[in-house]
Amino acid sequence: MEGKENQEKGPQEEECTNGGGSLSKSAQKKLLKQQKWEAKKAEKKAQEKEQKKREVERKRREWEEKLASLGEKEREKLIEERKSLRKERMEHKSEERAVQTQRLSKAKECGQKIVIDLEFSHLMTPAEINSLVQQIMYCYAVNKRCSEPGHLWLTGCKGEMGNALKKLPGFDNWIIEKEDRSYIEALENEKQNLVYLTADSENVVNELDASKIYIVGGLVDRNRWKGITMKKAEEQGIQTAKLPIGNYLNMSSSQVLTVNQVIEILLKYLETKDWKEAFFQVIPQRKRGCPADSDQQSKQVNGEENEEKDDQCGSKKQCAQVKGLPIP
Repeated sequence: MEGKENQEKGPQEEECTNGGGSLSKSAQKKLLKQQKWEAKKAEKKAQEKEQKKREVERKRREWEEKLASLGEKEREKLIEERKSLRKERMEHKSEERAVQTQRLSKAKECGQKIVIDLEFSHLMTPAEINSLVQQIMYCYAVNKRCSEPGHLWLTGCKGEMGNALKKLPGFDNWIIEKEDRSYIEALENEKQNLVYLTADSENVVNELDASKIYIVGGLVDRNRWKGITMKKAEEQGIQTAKLPIGNYLNMSSSQVLTVNQVIEILLKYLETKDWKEAFFQVIPQRKRGCPADSDQQSKQVNGEENEEKDDQCGSKKQCAQVKGLPIP
């Protein structure tokens, strides 16, 4: 399922050219807009970094002033209390990591296999690749927190996409399958169980089958590559299916989801065994219309194209729960 960018991502350069091979006027305008947006984003990040630095300095001064106002015994007591609280927090985080590691290790043995197909990096701009990397990071963070995590795979993890992922702090320690090969090669002995999730499929997933391996297309496409995953699956002779979103919701706006939203829906279903609950927990309220009638023709929303703007303000902090990732 290809995805569009989250709220953090701005307009992308269209791959439009005129007969002479140079950018068309429309593409030039979009490129200029992209460059302005990137400059504005860089400026905003610098301001946020400076503000955070000032806040840290302010807290440090307040702490030193508080210590200076106390007697020696009270000062020592306060310092010990702070050390004790810090130790408790560290022990709690260590316990949480141990539990998460145990769950993820168990998922590698018997969890639902879910593949993110990364063989589309040659079709994406650097900004789109960065967007997908952020979505993958969020997928891993969500999976870590699940009581019933899935067995996540990254296939075609090479080239520009592979290099971008390797730059993530802690990526080497992720408990996830990382394959340079395509899923067809890596899972050739289970080809009969491969199911590509695509909006163009006529088959609807009523429940997840533990024996199946569900594939989500990792492509931030901006409508440039409609139907590409369906075509790929047909050429490879593997099964296809779509999620039953139209059975439960009438989408109030663009009927598209990000890759991380599709993965989270699958994980929520594994926990709840309830599609409706999974959809309502993951799909942003602004995109949800009234519940669909049971006999209404299904309108599929599978990440075939990622939505242009996603609720990413919350997801950035959640992504930071991945080991080693700084909170922006």
